[in-house]
Amino acid sequence: MSRRLVPDELWALAEPLIPEHGVRPQGGGPVRVDDRAVFTAIVFVLASGCAWRYLPPSFGITVPTAHRRFTEWTKAGLWPRLHRAVLDELGGQGMIDWSRAVCDGASVRAKKGDMTGPNPVDRGKSGSKIHVLSDCAGLPLSVAVSAANTNDSYALKPLLMAIPAIKSRRGPRRRKPGKLHADKAYDQADLRKWVRDRGIEVRIARKGIESSKKLGKHRWVIERSIAWLFDYHRLTTRYDRHANHFCAFLTLTATLTCYKKLTY
Repeated sequence: MSRRLVPDELWALAEPLIPEHGVRPQGGGPVRVDDRAVFTAIVFVLASGCAWRYLPPSFGITVPTAHRRFTEWTKAGLWPRLHRAVLDELGGQGMIDWSRAVCDGASVRAKKGDMTGPNPVDRGKSGSKIHVLSDCAGLPLSVAVSAANTNDSYALKPLLMAIPAIKSRRGPRRRKPGKLHADKAYDQADLRKWVRDRGIEVRIARKGIESSKKLGKHRWVIERSIAWLFDYHRLTTRYDRHANHFCAFLTLTATLTCYKKLTY
């Protein structure tokens, strides 16, 4: 099961990015659990949606060890760097379609923690919102988390600015799509101007003018991308008290989704 959750090729990308652990000057101490085993346990929690305390004994990892290592790696910024490494592999093979980018958000119920708010589409219950920006084929290029009552338009600038400089098969690294597609939630004059000033063509549905279905032939890919992300059950309901932990799981999900493209 460990090789299925974390194939050798994925681990080859992740291993160089794992933060180095300190060594006790006096020596001794407990034997450190293998990093790959912990990484596999984290992917298992993400995919299954189980709580940390329900990690199978077959992993040979205690719950405090797994959770502590996950917290350490999150603080060290491992997950965005791993996401970029996978995107570099895709970009180097010409598998990222920069002709257009598409963005959207989706709400999830949240039990507790920061970056939560009353969900307007769930009877005001506490929730968070995930924001995703993908390429033309639906590969997530950047992700973010906010409270459920945050308007989608507030996430557009951070999402575009969070796209890393990705390798290209030819020429320099790239981080700007040719065009941006979005629905009416992003219909603001200042946003349109800001995107155009960055040299990106804007195609955002206009409120009261265009049909909500007119851009569906391009925007459906982001709906599929979000469905891909929700296949990882840890994202369907937020149980993490800290928003950075939930965002870490979201970023790891985006990484695994992109990695699958490499294996097709």
